[in-house]
Amino acid sequence: MSGTGTAEGRSASIERKTGETDIKLSFQVDGSGISEIATDVPFMNHMLDLFTKHGHFDLKVDADGDVHVDDHHTVEDIGICLGQCLREALGDKKGIKRYANVFLPMDEALAQVAIDISNRPHLEYRAEYPSAQVGTFSTEMVHEFLWKFALEARITLHVIVHYGHNTHHMIEAVFKALGRALDEATSIDPRVKGVPSTKGVL
Repeated sequence: MSGTGTAEGRSASIERKTGETDIKLSFQVDGSGISEIATDVPFMNHMLDLFTKHGHFDLKVDADGDVHVDDHHTVEDIGICLGQCLREALGDKKGIKRYANVFLPMDEALAQVAIDISNRPHLEYRAEYPSAQVGTFSTEMVHEFLWKFALEARITLHVIVHYGHNTHHMIEAVFKALGRALDEATSIDPRVKGVPSTKGVL
């Protein structure tokens, strides 16, 4: 892994190769919403593109995995790589807002994402989808991605889908809200001197 965890150039990249997946990922916190996503999981490509656009990040993902088994390993390992890159890119976290809470509507669906860049990994996930799949994508993979992302980024992440009846819309709202909440939480607040914690470290 390589990264530049400074406010001027907060970015990181990683290559992860296992017996199940081969992933190259680069992430720029202060980007322009540009994504280059190439995985064997089309729905995940779409969700990562939305996350990037709404978070004003730059994200490049090249992932090959054992999708002949199922999508699990690919989705899981993308979450791991993205989380590790976020943590590396943020460096000492000086000057960040740290917290964010975003409600996002997608037609009939409403999702909420709250974030604390706390160095304490935790996921609370409250979502019940009308269908178990969107196309060939299993909805349980959303939890898998979010948990591994939160774990490796070492953030506290709360995701609540308040309501909806179209599974695609509900998941799309989650990823858009995740991008916007992460954008806000990682943004630099000129009023913050040092690390936003009474402990003096995050």
